[in-house]
Amino acid sequence: MFSRLRSDIQCILDRDPAARTAWEVLTCYPGLHALVLHRRAHWCWHHGFKWLGRFISHVSRALTGIEIHPGAKIGERVFFDHAMGVVVGETAEIGDGCTIYQGVTLGGTSLYKGAKRHPTLGRDVVVSAGAKVLGGFEVGDGAKIGSNAVVIKPVPAGATAVGIPARIILSKAGESADVAGTERKFSAYGITQDDDPVSQALGGLIDNAAGHEHQIAMIWQALEQLCAQQQVQMPGDAATRETFQAAQLNQLLGK
Repeated sequence: MFSRLRSDIQCILDRDPAARTAWEVLTCYPGLHALVLHRRAHWCWHHGFKWLGRFISHVSRALTGIEIHPGAKIGERVFFDHAMGVVVGETAEIGDGCTIYQGVTLGGTSLYKGAKRHPTLGRDVVVSAGAKVLGGFEVGDGAKIGSNAVVIKPVPAGATAVGIPARIILSKAGESADVAGTERKFSAYGITQDDDPVSQALGGLIDNAAGHEHQIAMIWQALEQLCAQQQVQMPGDAATRETFQAAQLNQLLGK
């Protein structure tokens, strides 16, 4: 029990620069308190003391602002950061090393008792503030859920999900979608450099249009030289220069 508590405290010290000492984490972090109480409630739930498990969960909610059903499964080194307003449903599963921020809901979309109604998070998943993950599907290892995203379908390992409903940005070379190199780093709040698929699509269209205009300008320049050799007058509206403002448009997209 104490080794697990030390592991929980250390994971908070590793991921939160505001955490200064183990004593501060032990006494002032409601996410840690919610985990400790949940383990008691979870034990009661699976040993026939279901009312007691629900009551401990209810007390934990009042003390911490984090509502975790006693039936939910939570792995090692899970960090509920700030976490006010977090709701974790009965059949939810949270893998080792996950980080859950405030306002997150791991909810269900089915009314059938006994069914798998809530999501399963793999290892090292980051679920950002205000995100809603709804349904009995899996979120793969190392995935990131952007702030206020509404996820209603599975997320592959290493991918990033953003938007309403969430759109999936696939991982690059087996790494998280925002990682360029091989070094794996913790991403606070799931923030990434390329986390908007709509922006990526628009950027691709802009680059494609700029490339087409460049090719057209080159063709007109070649025709201009040919007409000069043949002493033929060029059309007055010939676009021999590029006017497409690709750089300014990309700047609007934040690129």
